[in-house]
Amino acid sequence: MNAMPRPIDLAEDTSGDYDLVRKAIEFISLEWRDQPSVEAVAAAVGIPSFALSRLFARWAGLTPKAFLQAVTLNHARKLLAGGAPLLEASHDLGLSGPSRLHDLFVEHEAMTPGAFARRGEGLLLRWGVAPSPFGPALAVLHEGRLAGLGFVDPGDEASGLADFERRWPGARFEEDTEAAAAVLSRVFDPTAFTAGKPLRVVFIGTDFEIRVWEALLDVRPGAATTYAALAEKLGRPKAARAIGGAVGRNPISFVVPCHRVLGKGGALTGYHWGLTRKRAMLGWEAGRTQG
Repeated sequence: MNAMPRPIDLAEDTSGDYDLVRKAIEFISLEWRDQPSVEAVAAAVGIPSFALSRLFARWAGLTPKAFLQAVTLNHARKLLAGGAPLLEASHDLGLSGPSRLHDLFVEHEAMTPGAFARRGEGLLLRWGVAPSPFGPALAVLHEGRLAGLGFVDPGDEASGLADFERRWPGARFEEDTEAAAAVLSRVFDPTAFTAGKPLRVVFIGTDFEIRVWEALLDVRPGAATTYAALAEKLGRPKAARAIGGAVGRNPISFVVPCHRVLGKGGALTGYHWGLTRKRAMLGWEAGRTQG
């Protein structure tokens, strides 16, 4: 049995981890039909196989082989076959067993419609960047609650911040790395989500977008849904395209799990923060549903 996942240590220098993981995932995504060996993946990344194994143990708490099984496109396409959740679909890949993820407890509230209509005018939003399993993460906070979460390339924090400034051009943004890092350290620690200490988020969007984002919170780790299924759930069976647009505008990545929305037949579709990152998230979560 693999070790329980641990929180991100902000004092640990893992800044290069995701770049190596990204390269490995890209190779796996191209060669998944051949189920390449650890040695083949390591050679493609340019590091020894033992170093790749250590990297994945640190990054995801599982072996490279188990991760490969979890993130191949074939596995992703099986995800929704017959409506099966990821854990059920993973049985034939040797990933069966009870979930080791704690329930995801998120306490959310919505900004008033007037505040959204004013494009965030009068809001003070604090932001900062800290490490995550998927590269540097940028958090935006409103009164201590998570209002935005995105991902940036190392050294390109300005572009990530600009993404949120375009969403809420009337707001005032102030850097607060310490506060952002404290929230992000909880976001990526499955043991930190409990009923007694929920992660507090605030939605800033239209009434329709907020309804879609609330529905996404019902998609549990290790499961997935489709745009059509979301449309049915919301009583709007002919609005799958509009719902897809609202999913794409989700400002709180990972916590509001838009990465768990797949296309028809379980196909991976576009993702605001990159398709490779979406594959990584699904694989990271799959690893944590192993027994």
